[in-house]
Amino acid sequence: MMPAGAIVDQALALSHADEAMVIVTDAHEASLRWAGNSMTTNGSSISRDWAVISIFRDGPNSARVGSVGSTSVDPAEIEAVVRASETAARSAEPAKDAMPLLMPDSDDLPNAGSDWAAAPGSTGIEVFTDLAHDLAGGFDGADRLYGFAHHQMHTMWLGTSTGIRRRFVQPTGSVEINGKRGEGADLASAWVGVGTSDFTDVDVLGLLTELSRRLDWAKRRVELPAGRYETLLPPSAVADLMIYLAWSMEGRGAHEGHSAFAKAGGTRIGERLSDIPLTLYSDPNARGLEYRPFLATSSSSESLSVFDNGMSAGRVDWLRDGVIQSLVYPRATAAEFGAPTTIPGDNLLMTGGSRASIDAMIADTERGLLLTTLWYIREVDPATLLLTGLTRDGVYLVENGAVTAAVNNFRFNESPLDLLRRTTEAGATETTLPREWKDWFTRTAMPPLRIPDFHMSSVSQAT
Repeated sequence: MMPAGAIVDQALALSHADEAMVIVTDAHEASLRWAGNSMTTNGSSISRDWAVISIFRDGPNSARVGSVGSTSVDPAEIEAVVRASETAARSAEPAKDAMPLLMPDSDDLPNAGSDWAAAPGSTGIEVFTDLAHDLAGGFDGADRLYGFAHHQMHTMWLGTSTGIRRRFVQPTGSVEINGKRGEGADLASAWVGVGTSDFTDVDVLGLLTELSRRLDWAKRRVELPAGRYETLLPPSAVADLMIYLAWSMEGRGAHEGHSAFAKAGGTRIGERLSDIPLTLYSDPNARGLEYRPFLATSSSSESLSVFDNGMSAGRVDWLRDGVIQSLVYPRATAAEFGAPTTIPGDNLLMTGGSRASIDAMIADTERGLLLTTLWYIREVDPATLLLTGLTRDGVYLVENGAVTAAVNNFRFNESPLDLLRRTTEAGATETTLPREWKDWFTRTAMPPLRIPDFHMSSVSQAT
C-alpha cells in the first residue's frame, strides 16, 4: 500500500485548482466479543479513507469548494479523485465560510517533520491478552457476562497547497461489560464500561466487582411511579448529557436565535448557569484523554470549516466557574460576529466539584434514586435543549444512605443546561466512558452530580 504521506504529496502535485487540501486516515482496528460467559468473536482490520478538497477562488473571501472521498488503495486512481474534486468545485455554489487558507509560518502551525513518512500506528488482537485472561475468571462465576472490547489506531495525514503538513496518531479503546442474573421477571441486568488508549490501565477485576455489586442491589425490587426524584447521576450518565450540550454549542445558531444558547440581542455567553464553580472544557493535552491537536475536516458545517484545516487546537473552556464562557466559531463565523475562533474538542472534562465519590454521595442521601446509565437520548426542543431518553441496566433506590433495591425503568425529560442550574452537589471528577455516545465520543472525565428533582416523565416497560 502506498505510504499515506506520498498520497498527499502526489495528489497536491496533480491538482489544477487554485488551492487544494488532502486528508488521509489509516485505521487499524481490533475487536473482541463475548456472550454467555464465553468468547465468541475476535478480529482485526486495516482500512484507508482519504479525501481531496479543491478550491477555486473568486476572491480572497469568495470561493467554490469540491470534496471527493475515496477508500481506494490503488495509486493509479489518485488523479481521478483529484479531477473529480475539481469538477465538484467548479459546479459548487459559493462557500459561505470562505477564508484565506492558513499558512505554515508560525509556531502555532508546526509541520509534521520527520513523522510525515513514518508508518501508521497499529494494533491487533494481542492488545486484549490481559483483558481476556482476567475475563476468564468472571466466566467461572454464576452471572452471565456479555460484552465488547474495541481498539482503534487512527493515523491522519493532512497536507495543503499552502505548505501545511500535519500528522497524528490517535489511539481509542473501550471495554463494556453487561452482567445478567436470574430469569424472567427476576432478571437483573447491569452495565459497566471504561475508556482506554492501550488497555494497560483496564482494571477488569474492579469492573467485575462493581458489576456484581450492582446485581446484588437488585435482589429486592420496588415499583415507583413517574415523578420528580432526588437523583444521583454517576460520571458516565453525566458524560452522556454533557456531550449533547457540547454538540449544541454552535455560535451561529445562538446568534441567529435557534439554539438554547440564544438570547435577545446576542448569546448567553457570560450567563451564570451554576452556583457551583463547575468548569466544562476540552483540552487536546489532557492527560490520558489526548486528541488530535489540529483541525482536519473534509467538509464544512456550522462547527467546522475546511478553510480552517491545519489550525492548532488548544484548551477551550465552554463553562468556567459556572458561567458560559465560549461557543464554537469557525474563522468565518467568528469574523462575522466579532467572536474569538474556537473549534470543537474531541474530549470533554468537567471539574470544580468536591472530593466526594459516588459512594460518599449515596451515604449522604436520605431517599432518592441512583441512575447508572442512559440510552436512546434524543432532542425534544432545541430552543431549551430539552432531551428525552430512557434509563437502562440499573436504576436503584437509595434509603438512609444505602442502596436498598432496584427500581423499574423510566423515560426522562431534562435539559442539561437546566440540570446544571439545579445541581446541588458535584463530586470528584473521574475518567469515564459514556454509554449512549461511546461509538462517537469516548474521552471524558466527569463528576457525579446530585439533582434534587430529576424528571422521570413516565414509567418505561423496557427491561
